[in-house]
Amino acid sequence: MIGILGGMGTQAGLDFCNKLAVLNRGKIDQEYPLFILYNKSNIPGRPESIGSQTKNLSNKSTNKSSRAKYDKVLKSLLKGCKLLEKNKCKFIVIPCNTAHYWFDDLQNKINIPIINMPKEVFKFTKKKCKKNSKVGLLATEGTLKTGVYKKFFEKDYQLIEPSQKIQKLSVNKAIKLVKMGNVKAAAKAIKPAINSLIKMKCKKIILGCTELPIAIFAFKSFKNVKSSKVFLDPNLILAHSAMVKHKN
Repeated sequence: MIGILGGMGTQAGLDFCNKLAVLNRGKIDQEYPLFILYNKSNIPGRPESIGSQTKNLSNKSTNKSSRAKYDKVLKSLLKGCKLLEKNKCKFIVIPCNTAHYWFDDLQNKINIPIINMPKEVFKFTKKKCKKNSKVGLLATEGTLKTGVYKKFFEKDYQLIEPSQKIQKLSVNKAIKLVKMGNVKAAAKAIKPAINSLIKMKCKKIILGCTELPIAIFAFKSFKNVKSSKVFLDPNLILAHSAMVKHKN
């Protein structure tokens, strides 16, 4: 059984579940994967809790205020993971990129494996992209500042982020609009960020916030998502990795 810790945000968790099911489309009910979705939407805001607003991000280990915020999120995430573990899930996935800042501490405190989403995206990129090529990253400011993608990609790729202006006016806005349920407006808002990365000759663009694939692909078929030559969808990559592990 697959354990899914969702709620960060809710639509992103449901998008992951849909992709998990669609990967098995065409088979009988009994062949779909068993999974539990814990939509734990009361987890404190991740970007705010890692100091992206307080500027204390880099010294959470020594700054008491930052550490307290970090630990509050960790406690909430851990509660969700423990519930999934207690319900006999064999492994856990967390369809939220920013939450992977807590990955190591979470994994150390539970007895079942957690699939690391950014790591799976890196492994997938290695199959699709030549070494040292430019790869764009669209994500929350928290994901960018904590380097959850950088630590996997920096040795093999040039990881390109949008300018601070485009981050605030395009990426942050699009993510917020998806969380509000205004997907059409989000699709329009994210276009300047996409165009800026394409102009910088990025071969691939990682949609490193699980709200962004919803904004870009919401009104397109699943075939468009799978066949995209530009976008890397971490939710889809994670769903595929989960299915492989589930079958094994």
